[in-house]
Amino acid sequence: MKIQEIIDRLPYSEPFLFVDRLDHVDEEGVTGTYTFSKDHSFYKGHFKSLPVTPGVILTECCAQIGLVCLGIFLTQKEKKQAGAQLALSSTDMDFLLPVYPGETVTVKSEKVYFRFQKLKCRVFLYNEENQLVCKGEMAGMLTNKSNG
Repeated sequence: MKIQEIIDRLPYSEPFLFVDRLDHVDEEGVTGTYTFSKDHSFYKGHFKSLPVTPGVILTECCAQIGLVCLGIFLTQKEKKQAGAQLALSSTDMDFLLPVYPGETVTVKSEKVYFRFQKLKCRVFLYNEENQLVCKGEMAGMLTNKSNG
């Protein structure tokens, strides 16, 4: 599967798409980037005098790149669950540094396991200076689109 095909199959669109590019995808993990535009609406209120990217948005970026993109790759590679989606089922994240408007981040994930319809990964998000911003583990369950 080509990298652009993975991005095209993501179930997100603007303004809730947090994947610009995938640099590497294989059975063991994913590396990709996203630039947080200064125009994102959440910066207007988080925080007024010094806007920073909310942790929930950083978590979502990690999930989209590190978990969902890997899930799409794995399910298509195995020719299983052609219409499946990956729904986030758990997260455990630690936040170490802020991400400011206009910054580009890199997400790297490592597969922990993929079995019994569940994918679990370790995720790491780095800023432009290659400093670790947040890290954690997240998991998702395969669901079929037709089941709603």
